[in-house]
Amino acid sequence: MNRLARLGFIDTHNTGNPVRRKVRSRGVPPALADHEIFYTENTREASTMIGQALAPARITLNENGSGFAATMHGVRLRNISMLYLDLHVRATLEIPRLGRYFGVHMPMNGTAQCHHNGHDFEANTIRALVTSPGAALTMHFDDDSPQLLFRIEEKSLVEYLTRLRGRRLSRQLVFHPEFDLTSDVAVRWHAAVQLLHTEVFHTGSLVQRGHGISGIEELLMNSLLHIQPSNYHDEFVRPVENPVRPVVQDAMDYIDKHLGEPITMESIARNVHMSVRSIQQGFREELGVSPMTYVRDRRLERVHEELADALPSDGVTVTDVATRWGFRHLGSFAVEYRKRWGVTPSETLRR
Repeated sequence: MNRLARLGFIDTHNTGNPVRRKVRSRGVPPALADHEIFYTENTREASTMIGQALAPARITLNENGSGFAATMHGVRLRNISMLYLDLHVRATLEIPRLGRYFGVHMPMNGTAQCHHNGHDFEANTIRALVTSPGAALTMHFDDDSPQLLFRIEEKSLVEYLTRLRGRRLSRQLVFHPEFDLTSDVAVRWHAAVQLLHTEVFHTGSLVQRGHGISGIEELLMNSLLHIQPSNYHDEFVRPVENPVRPVVQDAMDYIDKHLGEPITMESIARNVHMSVRSIQQGFREELGVSPMTYVRDRRLERVHEELADALPSDGVTVTDVATRWGFRHLGSFAVEYRKRWGVTPSETLRR
């Protein structure tokens, strides 16, 4: 299995040699050309397949439906997926409740009239749509209006934002739906997208070999958080009135740099020059967890990343990865891993 073909939330349709009518090329990005997820000329089947990739959906045709052919291509890294969706004709896509992900819909041609979170606007080649979890979405596609879509898992983005802020979120993260792709700052987003495309496209790249995935995903998440208005955006454009306590930030930095080494409350206190009690109080008030719970969670994330990236040919074992990231008791590690990710470590490795 290709390392980048793991669309775990999609029941990938067998389209290796589908029966289809002759359709012209729709400008699928080169990196995704060999990663077709489905092709269908049936609206009900298209709704089902899109529902598996995004959330339960319904497609209705705006005219007689002649020429309808839905296609989706895509790859998934760890917590970010790059998808390409094309319905070919005028059609309406309705999703009553979006899944636990943030989406960036970038039309590659044509237009789509969008309704999301109380906003109505036209998405096109210079204005993208950013969706937030749990809300409804309606998109009225014009003819020849394929779109590039980035799916960012909510849990991952929220955890990244929490680490970036140094304290937990007090309310759900919600983005403004309209994304101006022509602004000066949007260059940063385009650069991140181009880097991802290049890494996916070129055989032998770092990402193809399972390296650097975290860096690219964090670059995309960081770019979106800094560029696109949200209910946390002010923190990125002006100083926070109540910044995170230095003791908490210093402790987080120390922990992240030494995850593979033995870490105790005493070693944290010694290296950040604060008392154990002060550090514990700061973590509970800022992050809502104890320092050692933070250590465990960060280690679980690192283990999950390595297991998710591994291929059978890599010779990776659960024991080696868990030990490398500081887990000495494999029984309790397996229990905590399943609580966090919903599957066993070996199941992640076999996917």
